[in-house]
Amino acid sequence: MKDGGSSGGGRKQGAASPCAACKLLRRRCSQDCVFAPYFPADEPQKFASVHKVFGASNVNKMLQELPEHHRGDAVSSMVYEANARIRDPVYGCVGAISSLQQQIDVLQAQLAVSQAEVVHMRMRQFSSSPVNQSPENISPPSHHHPSHTPTRSLFGMDMVVDHQNHMGMGESLWSSCN
Repeated sequence: MKDGGSSGGGRKQGAASPCAACKLLRRRCSQDCVFAPYFPADEPQKFASVHKVFGASNVNKMLQELPEHHRGDAVSSMVYEANARIRDPVYGCVGAISSLQQQIDVLQAQLAVSQAEVVHMRMRQFSSSPVNQSPENISPPSHHHPSHTPTRSLFGMDMVVDHQNHMGMGESLWSSCN
């Protein structure tokens, strides 16, 4: 007989406190208790939520069927899903994921609008500068195509403006955004 020896879950045989699962289920916590390594006595809510959603028998079966090195991850997943199901009984964690995806979509749309506004303001600024008022005043560098002059980089991309057509393009392109 082992007196005070350690079990696989790090508990001592004569430990005064049963694991959270055995305590909630009001049963004796044995040395080889499948719940003990994952539901310590000082975290009773962890097992209570998993038990409420999945049931102790189902959790026991799932843990018994898994290799020991996967059980910790499985318990973490069950705890996460159980807490999500308690908050949202219909959708669980899928509801949380969906809500976050909607927030991402809204923020991406807001970012696209902001980026378009920045481009619009830069195009307006470019077209209103004195040098750019008339295409005759522009002498393109010899190493570029004669009808194109590079401008400053926007969002990490080089923008090329066709000076023969830019006066009408700036207004018609952006007038629908206002």
